[in-house]
Amino acid sequence: MSVAVKSSRTQVWLENLGEWSWPGTSGGGAAEALPPTWVPTFPPRLEPAAAGPGATAAPGARQPGRAIARRLAWGAVAATLAVLCVALALEGPRSVERSLGIRTLGPSPSIRAAREDAAISRAAAASARSLPTLTVASQDGAGSSIDAASYPSAALRGSGSFLVYLPAGYASTTRRYPVLYLLTGNDQSDTAFLQVGLQGELDQLIARHAIPPMIAVMIQGGPGTNNWHAMAGRHYESYVVEVQELVDRMLPTLANRDGRAIAGDSMGGYGAMSEALARPYRFGVVESWLGFFNGLEGQLRADQPIISRLGLHAFLYGGAEDKIANPEEDAPFAAALRAAGASAHSAVYPGEHNLETVHAHLAGMLVYAGRALSRDAEPVS
Repeated sequence: MSVAVKSSRTQVWLENLGEWSWPGTSGGGAAEALPPTWVPTFPPRLEPAAAGPGATAAPGARQPGRAIARRLAWGAVAATLAVLCVALALEGPRSVERSLGIRTLGPSPSIRAAREDAAISRAAAASARSLPTLTVASQDGAGSSIDAASYPSAALRGSGSFLVYLPAGYASTTRRYPVLYLLTGNDQSDTAFLQVGLQGELDQLIARHAIPPMIAVMIQGGPGTNNWHAMAGRHYESYVVEVQELVDRMLPTLANRDGRAIAGDSMGGYGAMSEALARPYRFGVVESWLGFFNGLEGQLRADQPIISRLGLHAFLYGGAEDKIANPEEDAPFAAALRAAGASAHSAVYPGEHNLETVHAHLAGMLVYAGRALSRDAEPVS
């Protein structure tokens, strides 16, 4: 069942940039804990507030007592693993949920998602001999390319498709790449991310060594406000995993949680957060651009034991003049993510619920995702 946006707000999206001017800085909403200093701040955030006590340090920042904290953390992890191993051996998988303190009525959403993922993995492995063919759609002067693929999707019971950004020098290296998965807004084309300059921004950031070379996958969503949930027999949440499984088999990816980020705009922002929480072992980085979080609080509470152990990098932002996705929801949800153990940041920027606002902050969001992913990426040459 899809999760609807608040009834007083409707989802309307621009299909192209058109003519526009940078909006003023008037409007409500206040930024909370500031993003790390390495996230670009132009155009500036509305209210540069001091980081609150719940804010987390940027990756790599030195902190007092870090060595002691690390030893204590490893001790806690070892103890937890011992408990889980005993529970699993004695009583099976359901005992693991009890050991982690997850209370469920039947399988939890994460457990159900894991079962779905296992079925998808088996199906993808069985069809590995007939993987989709990537066709070059365009190339630019910097040497990167946009490739396209379509395939018969079991999750959608129809055709699935996606676009792939491959960085310059991709064909001449043996390295493995982190991957950013992008989910579209309501009735958007996957080319919307190209319209706001994704290819050029990635080219420049990689060339400047601001982020490591990476792959970006733009997944084509379905019509209507499905919120990347199952609708009319089409399982969009499983479709995301289906594409991810195919990409890991088709391309030289860092095929692990810390090598994957997921983000989206508007409805795609909701879908990205929903996927990251429903499948906490799949994605280590999540971003919501002009998104919303209706009904995700329970899943976040259930994920707390996993997030506290594995961590999660999250960035949420809203537009001050947004009349569709309430920007005042970003700071509280970011705070809830931090309380669960995530490194989460939020901001309210000038702008409305449209592609102009996404365009204005695309570079910053790519830097945030790239820096978080670079922890396990191969060194930039």
